Amino acid sequence: QVQLVESGGGLVQAGESLRLSCTASGSIFRINAMGWYRQAPGKQRELVAFITVGGSTNYADSVKGRFTISRDNAKNTVYLQMNSLKPEDTAVYYCNADDIHPDATRYSYWGQGTQVTVSS
Repeated sequence: QVQLVESGGGLVQAGESLRLSCTASGSIFRINAMGWYRQAPGKQRELVAFITVGGSTNYADSVKGRFTISRDNAKNTVYLQMNSLKPEDTAVYYCNADDIHPDATRYSYWGQGTQVTVSS
């Protein structure tokens, strides 16, 4: 089993910044892609950004130019730097990581979520 622990959420005003962190621990074989998703009240969970082990990234259109995802492979940690935050960024942010076993089976894990609230 792999555990993902997130930190860094909070309450900020529009235009301010936050940095989320997520560290994977436990019985890890090989962490591949890591990413951040978010879920606002009454809405479905959506992808915010993900990053491969090689550093390739992908972002939702709504956060391009404002958010930056990065990772430290040695620490199995992924970060999300969120700048110029908007009230519509308010959501619970979830970390996700894929662990690849020796037989190539992929297991996907989720963090418990961290609340980000942006006031106008």
